[in-house]
Amino acid sequence: MGVILSTSERKGSARERLLARLLDAFGEALPPPEMSLREVAARIETSHALLRYHFGSLPGVLAAMLTAQRSRDNEALLETAQQGSFDDFVVAIWRTYTRPEQLSRARGFFYVAGLAAYGPEDFRAFVESIGDLTEMLSSLAEREGLDATEARDTAAVTVAAIRGLLLQEVLAPGTRPEDAVALILRMSGS
Repeated sequence: MGVILSTSERKGSARERLLARLLDAFGEALPPPEMSLREVAARIETSHALLRYHFGSLPGVLAAMLTAQRSRDNEALLETAQQGSFDDFVVAIWRTYTRPEQLSRARGFFYVAGLAAYGPEDFRAFVESIGDLTEMLSSLAEREGLDATEARDTAAVTVAAIRGLLLQEVLAPGTRPEDAVALILRMSGS
């Protein structure tokens, strides 16, 4: 005899439905950390108790939203990776994350990454997704002739440079080098 699925199980979990509503309500942005969980709940017309139950806290909401947004970005970036070179992919990553409308997400990324540094177990999905871009870049570098270890190292340093320059831009807007991508590509040996 088969298991009878509830209505919520057939339509995705309550957590997934709440996450979809959060993503719809905030678009490419994130709720700012100073916004309360109650205010976020009001914005998506639900209760803060429900958000707390499914996400734990506002940082939990931010981490879930970031993980979903980054996954969606990676799907789009993957098309670039399949059709282009390592350099093309680095440029695409940089352009994706330095668009002005991405500033809220860049801030949110570093905020959640900082919290995850103190409690990685509280941000497991976020932490596990951190290496996605590195893996894609690594596979491109291998496709272009680097051995596996060198490809992985090159990808890791490239992603670290991108994130470092993004952090610099978040902390001190307008201070990053004008042609940051060219510098990153030179560092990675491209």
